[in-house]
Formats: sequence, C-alpha cells, structure tokens
Amino acid sequence: MSQALIDQAREVMEGNDRGSYTVPTHGLYPFQWNWDSALSALGFSHFDMNRAWVEVETLMAHQWDDGMVPHIIFHEPDDGYFPGPEVWKTGQVIPTTGITQPAVAGFAVRKLYDRSNDKAVARERLAELLPKVHAWHQWFYRDRDPDGTGLVAIIHPWESGRDNSVDWDEALEAMPIEGVAPFTRRDTTHANPDHRPSDEQYKCYIWLLEHFRGLGWDNAKLHDASPFRLVDPGFNGILIRSCDDVADLAEVLGDTSMASEARTMAVKGRAALESLWNRTLGQYTCYNRAAGHLQSTPTVAGLLAAIADVPHGRADELVRRIALLGQRCGYLVPSHDPADGAFDSLRYWRGPTWLIVNYLIAEGLGRSGQGEMAQRILADSLKLIQKSGFAEYYDPMSGEPCGGGSFTWTAAMVIEILKTKRVPA
Repeated sequence: MSQALIDQAREVMEGNDRGSYTVPTHGLYPFQWNWDSALSALGFSHFDMNRAWVEVETLMAHQWDDGMVPHIIFHEPDDGYFPGPEVWKTGQVIPTTGITQPAVAGFAVRKLYDRSNDKAVARERLAELLPKVHAWHQWFYRDRDPDGTGLVAIIHPWESGRDNSVDWDEALEAMPIEGVAPFTRRDTTHANPDHRPSDEQYKCYIWLLEHFRGLGWDNAKLHDASPFRLVDPGFNGILIRSCDDVADLAEVLGDTSMASEARTMAVKGRAALESLWNRTLGQYTCYNRAAGHLQSTPTVAGLLAAIADVPHGRADELVRRIALLGQRCGYLVPSHDPADGAFDSLRYWRGPTWLIVNYLIAEGLGRSGQGEMAQRILADSLKLIQKSGFAEYYDPMSGEPCGGGSFTWTAAMVIEILKTKRVPA
C-alpha cells in the first residue's frame, strides 16, 4: 500500500511539473507559489534530487533586490487567475506579486542538503542558495519587525498562507474597503464557492493590494502603512526554524558571520514567541499589532508554532490541546477549533485539515520528544489520502475532499511522510 501511494503521489507531482517549477494544481493555481514550491521540493527529493534543488533555485531566482521573496511568480500568462500581474503591477522583469509567504525555504534547503548523497555538489548549490535565503530572513526582521521585537508581522492575509482564517476577522472588519475597483473572481469557477473565501473577504484582500500598489510596493513603508499587521505564531515559528537551519548550513559552508547572525535571529524570535502564549486556550495565538492586543482565536497557527522547537513544557501543552481537538473531529489537525462558533468544516482555513500543516506540526513535535502525537497526526493524514485522494484540503469531520484536486504539495507530503516517518499505510 505504501508504494502504491508513493507512485500515485509521484504521478500527481509530475503532472503539475512545468520543468523548473511546479504549479499547485491545474486551473485553480496556474503559477509558482512560494511555500508550495519549497514544500514540494521535499517530495521531489525522494525520487529526483536535482529536480528538488531546481524547484527552490527557481523560486529564489525571483527574489527582489531588497531581499523579499514574492508569494507568486507569474512565469507564463494565464487569464484564468485573479488577481494577475496586470493588477499587481510590481515592475519586476518576470512579473510577481508584491507580498511574501511563510519562509519554509530555509527548512527545505536543510532537508535537501542532508539528503544529498553527493555532498560536494550539494555544497556548491548551497553556496548559491543560502545567502539568498539569509537575505530574505534579514528582510523580514528589518521591514516586518521595525521595532526589533523579535517577531515579524504579516501585512496581508495571503502572506500567511491561511487566507481566510478566523485570525484575520477582527482586522478585516475594520478595513476601509470603499473604492475597491470592481473585479471578477476566478477561483470560484475552479472550486466550490462554499470551500473558498467570501466575497467580502476578497474585497479586503484587493483593497490592501491596491493600497500597497499606491505606495509603489516600497517595503520600507508597507508595514507601518498597513491597517492589517498581524503577528502569526505559526508564520514566526517557520521563520525561526528556518533561521536555525540557515545557521547550521552556514557553519557547513564555513561562513561564521552568517551562522552567528542567523542563530541570533532564531534565539531572539524563539524567546519572543512566548509573548504569544495564550494561557486560557493552552496554545499560541495571534497578536494584532495594529490594535495592540493578543487575540483569542483558536486556530492552527498556534499549533504550527511547534515547528520552532518550542520548550518541552510548551510542547506538552500543545499536545494536550491537539488531543482535545482530536475529540472534536474525525481527522487531525483542524485549522480551527470545531467547538468554536466560527468553525466551518468546508471553507478553506476556517476548519479544514491540511496535510502540509500536519506535516510541519508533526515535524516540530517529533523533535520536541512528542513522537506519539506526531505519529497520530501523520497517520490521520494518510487516512485522508486513502479516503479522499490528493485534495487541496479536507473536511476534518467527514474526510470529504475540498478545494482543488491532484494537489502538488499534498502529494509531496505523502511521499515525505511515507519515506521518512515510517507510518503504516
């Protein structure tokens, strides 16, 4: 059964392969997405290591001069997606968006290097990639943490990768969306509208885009100019882990300066992450920097922070929290607590289970000595695949497939889990 699933997953990945990058799925997402791409490289690494490196190299080749790595690269024209490059108008030679996504590239590159049989070749590729990844991390702490708190803020829901999470409701309700240019969504023609963000949320997304475009996409200005400034514990956890990985890899290359700076960023970020601990919920939660308070929205962001190698006491509490969620749903880990009134089992990030998040949470818990829960999460992930195929995400109550089908990073996670975690299928 395991090999059969691996073969099916590889077929999905190869079907979405465009040579030097993958698209998440045909139709719904026709371009290269940032964190999709980095996580997909993990799947490639088990059957084509060169192709795995190329995936990340293509992503980092479109880094902006200031260090930012955009969340979408528009390699080829496609009028089936909105908003396209004609809306973003970022002025890049190869069109890109003007915002970023979770910094999983450093984490992925560490995995690729560790798995490479030819370390001499891997070091050559690493020497080209690592300064770019480090520059991206420097950009985060410079332009998204201007007060030096140790935690970065996102300025658009799309940056989180969790577009319509309940975490953003408070900030979006205060969004001044008057004057948004009329638009026609394309996502709802490729997927069930009941599985996608609402039209009102989309107006907020586009208002922010137009606001930033009016500021010339100047990253030195965007943080302070955005009414949406959220400190996401999962987003920061990924960044912290990637900084740790960059520090380790810099030591391999003998770059002590990069190693020291990356390590310092990780240590400061990990300590600052504790300011996001919500004692009432027993998990980390988002901080609304614009409003100046810690939120109490029980989303998966606070569990995803486990990827940062949190203190063992915190890992224990996160496991208790996940176990409670497991009593409330059929398949771990729901993106929102089913006991909360805002839970929606079908709508994108307001309830559904995502394999990439499951993998990252399990990765963190496993490193923190919580192997039993990590294995349970991964086992649930494979049950979803066996029940519903390689969907974008799943109803955590019934296991129903949601969103796009034949999804690249879902397939990549199946290969990754089966090849590295030894979970029975």
